[in-house]
Formats: sequence, C-alpha cells, structure tokens
Amino acid sequence: MSDFFKGLNTVQFEGPNSDNPLAFRHYNPEEIVLGKRMDEHLRFAIAYWHSFAWEGGDPFGGRTFARPWFDGEMDAAKLKADVAFELFSLLGAPYFCFHDADVRPEGESFVESKKRLEALADIFEAKIAETGVKLLWGTANLFSNRRFMGGAATNPDPDVFAYAAATIKANMDVTHRLGGENYVLWGGREGYETLLNTNLGQEMDQMARMLSMVVEYKHKIGFPGTILIEPKPQEPTKHQYDYDVSTVYGFLKKYGLENDVKVNIEVGHAILAGHTFEHEVAMAAAHGIFGSIDMNRNDMQSGWDTDQFPNNVPEVALAYYHILKAGGFTTGGTNFDAKLRRQSIDPVDLLHGHIGGMDTCARGLKAAAAIIEDGTYDAFLEERYAGWNAAEAKAMLNGERKLEDIAARVEAENINPQPKSGRQEYLENLINRFV
Repeated sequence: MSDFFKGLNTVQFEGPNSDNPLAFRHYNPEEIVLGKRMDEHLRFAIAYWHSFAWEGGDPFGGRTFARPWFDGEMDAAKLKADVAFELFSLLGAPYFCFHDADVRPEGESFVESKKRLEALADIFEAKIAETGVKLLWGTANLFSNRRFMGGAATNPDPDVFAYAAATIKANMDVTHRLGGENYVLWGGREGYETLLNTNLGQEMDQMARMLSMVVEYKHKIGFPGTILIEPKPQEPTKHQYDYDVSTVYGFLKKYGLENDVKVNIEVGHAILAGHTFEHEVAMAAAHGIFGSIDMNRNDMQSGWDTDQFPNNVPEVALAYYHILKAGGFTTGGTNFDAKLRRQSIDPVDLLHGHIGGMDTCARGLKAAAAIIEDGTYDAFLEERYAGWNAAEAKAMLNGERKLEDIAARVEAENINPQPKSGRQEYLENLINRFV
C-alpha cells in the first residue's frame, strides 16, 4: 500500500440521510433494481487517464497536481498502479479502463514501449487477482504523440499506419490477457484540420481497413469481448470521421462491419455533436450497435469537452431508461471519463468526484426503473404508434403495397387524417415525477 490515500477508508453506503461526504447516499451495490443488483446494472469503471495521468493543465497553464508518479520512469509507473488499485478498492468499483500511454512511460522505440506495457500488464494481472477489480476495456493512445499529428489509421504516411497497427495489436493482446470485456478505438486524430491537404475517400478507406484488421485479429486470438468505436465530432481535429452514432453506423454499414463493431458513447461528445446523451443512446439501440458509455458532463458555457463528473439526474435517468429498454449492458458498462477541476488538487477530491458521479448514476438508474415499472410512459408510446398494428399499416411497412396502391386507397376511402397532439408538456411533467 502507498500512503497517497492515507487516512481514507473504504466508501460505504449510508443512505440518503447521511451527511458524510465520503459515503454513498444513493449507490447501494446490493440494492435490487428490476430484478438485478444495482452494481450489475451500472458496472462502474474508473478511467486511468483522467484520474492518474492528467496533470491539471489547460491551454493557458501547466501542471497543478503534485502527484509523486509524474516525474519518473517504470518505478513511477508501478507506484501509479499501486495508487490506482487503491482508489478502485476504496470506491468498490468493479472495473477500470486504460490507454497504454496512461500506464507506461514512452520508450525510445516501439519495442521498448511494448515491453514496458507488458511489464505493467504483469503488475495488473497480480492486482486483478488480489482485488477482484476487472478490466472493462483497454485501448491505445493514437493521438498524443507527435507522430500521430496527421492521424493514425488515416495518416498519409503508411509507416504511421503500420506503427498504429502494431500499437493496437499490442494493446489488444494485453486487454485479452487481462480479461478485458471490450476493446475501444477512439479516433482523436482520425479526421482533418483542413480539406486543402486531405483526401477524404482515401482516409476513410484506410480507417476501414484498420478496423477490419482489428475485427479479424479479435477472432484470431479468440478475444470474447466487444470492439467499440467512440464517436466524437471534433476536438482535437476540426472534423472527425466518427462524428456521432449515426455517422459511425453509416461508416460500419458501408464497409460491412455493422455486425462486428458497436459504440461507446460519451456524454460530452454527444453534446459537442449537437445531440442529447439520450439521443445517442437511443440511436445506438435503434441501429443495434449500443455497447457501452463514458459518463461525464460538459459545462454548457464552454464550447469544448470539459469532462466533468455527472450531476444531472434527469439527463442520466433518460439515458439509463433507453439502456434498460435496450436490455441493459452486456459487455459494456459505465466508465467515468471524468476529471477533477485543476484547482481540486487533493487526493480526497478523487473520492468526492467519483462518489458524486456514482450517486448521480444510481439515482438516474432508479428513476429510469421507476418509469418502466410505472408503465404510463411506455403505454403512451405504445398508444401513439398503435395504428401501425393494423393490417393495412403493416402491409405498407413490410413492402406489400406500392406507392400507387397507397395513393389509390387514399382516394377510394377519402382518407383525411386529422392532427393529434404529441402531448410534450404532459410527458415532461410525467418524467419529472420520477427524477
């Protein structure tokens, strides 16, 4: 054990009346919600990058956090691993997630970086066995190093493409070895800053080839997890090819990958794309590609991805409603892709941030379950579309009627439909009863 969290105890559930800032007021992992334990519904994961690799900088100032592992090589990486698993255990979080660059220092060569990653995997393997904390997903950082400034899979230099492919393979091997339940690809530089130097068709073909190789390798090594793409419209690039869920689905469909890849949806990325979080979740479920979520929030007064811990129960509740209606998580979960504010410099702040986020998600989950159990909202939706259950409506929808057949019936039966209220205000009031 390190002394980083010295004096702090494991966070316990104390109920909504507790005034203990280091206790859960709503997240009770053992509570049964819709016939399943709350922790099995939520499947919380802690993000290695924001909690342990981020230094508290912004575009106008550098490091504000004083972490003992920031300046050093492998010894510092080992200390960081000790502290990370201490936080996972203090919070009772069942999962964690990481990029390769989060856990090991960059080597002088690809081979050295790979060896360092494998050495950390040895440590993780022992800690997983000791604590029971599992790996929700692994991924490769293909955006921070300057070699990726023009993209990774979409880079105009084929050597960068090859380097990215080797990096992905190394991280898939480690993820598989550690029992990871998913593997994520986020295309932070897979886009363009200007069309003046970009061949869109070429770059998208390259990205599809890389993804196809990832799917092929998953099956070759027997990786049982899910391959996930994380949509984001911009930042750092001006335009990213995985803009939102629908864009990703269109890309997967074009290249015949829609049955092999799902999406990891982040709240902040949905907002940057001009959508609500529940929209992206519902769209993924409708396309059959829902996989996992990154939970956070944006500052509505800032035009970038601020990655704050969630505190908006109504927003979270509606997202979990669509997740529950889609059957819940399978291999996915709720990963806190959230970071402390740069003035929150104390170790205990890491606990406060995650406790608040976990309580918010628990409240959202219970509200979503209550909406479903009540049944009024689902009954409204069913009634609104009930007309499509009629025989003639089904015939139109399944292709038994041509355009001219439908037009002839409209004339023959003098069909003259009258508008019906969508009752939005009633529905908003209804949902507010639960959140």
